[in-house]
Amino acid sequence: MSFGFGLLSGQRAPDDPRSWEDVYRETITFAAHLESLGYDSVWTTEHHFVDDGYMPSLLVTSAAIAAVTDSIDIGTGVVLAPLHRPVRLAEDAATVQVISNGRLVLGLGLGWSTTEFDALGIPMNKRGASMTEMLQILPKAWTGEPFSWDGDVYSIPELAVRPAPSTKIPVIVGGGVDAAVVRAARYADGFFSNASPQRFVQQIRVANEEMERIGRDPAAFRWIYYAVMYPGPVDEIVDSVWHQMWKYSDMEDSATRTGPIAETPPLTDDQRAKVSRRILGGSGEAIVTALDGIRSAAGVPIEWVARSHFSDISYRRQVDIAEALATQVLPHS
Repeated sequence: MSFGFGLLSGQRAPDDPRSWEDVYRETITFAAHLESLGYDSVWTTEHHFVDDGYMPSLLVTSAAIAAVTDSIDIGTGVVLAPLHRPVRLAEDAATVQVISNGRLVLGLGLGWSTTEFDALGIPMNKRGASMTEMLQILPKAWTGEPFSWDGDVYSIPELAVRPAPSTKIPVIVGGGVDAAVVRAARYADGFFSNASPQRFVQQIRVANEEMERIGRDPAAFRWIYYAVMYPGPVDEIVDSVWHQMWKYSDMEDSATRTGPIAETPPLTDDQRAKVSRRILGGSGEAIVTALDGIRSAAGVPIEWVARSHFSDISYRRQVDIAEALATQVLPHS
């Protein structure tokens, strides 16, 4: 089975002494170290205009990671597809696939921030239709042969996208609602989920029903499940997970904020309990047992991604977490 690490986001923390150059240098170095530890994949994540610099350019960063690695798969978790023009996205992804010798896994999602859509001039009410068309356009573009497209959202004159990748770029859809699952079952190679284990089982059922309806073999479909994993007492990391979670609620406000990066509000006791329940923590054996339980309930092969990159801890501590997971969990995943 596959075990990956992410989601690398290029964020700085409040009072962070590092420059943006420092952050990205560490990000690229860390990805190379993950390869040396035996991880199968490394994943990035996209948002825009956030005061802490949440990574906006995943394929640029993916190319940089490809340049310092040899074998690790490089996944986007996820590119917010409707914010990108399909031909330009096809070109950028193809270029990364060429540079990496076939190691890109292109994860795509819809996005949810009105600030992002408004600023980039994209109609948010067409994002579902945009994704549906995008999933059909990209494979045509990557053939290297001339193609055209005339849809409700996009119109593309006859052209060929080059360079054409010599190996297939897997396209994975991420999302929480059933519409995203159905869209993936129809047009994508797999699904990227961070749902609760119970909801994840429902997503698999929805996808399998759709694939059976359209005559597609569910056995060829990839399921990638990502969750916060921490090889130690949960209390040690709960504040960092809260910082990671809370920042999403602050993103839109931060787009026009001046001054320093906003401080994360303290956890209430109720919030602390809820955040703790989202973490697969404890000993390596306990994490493996939890993953085995999810796999057993799902009834399908699962590729795992430890969402264990935390922007508010030191680089040395981040490396320690990755090394502990590589030693204690990766061999048994």
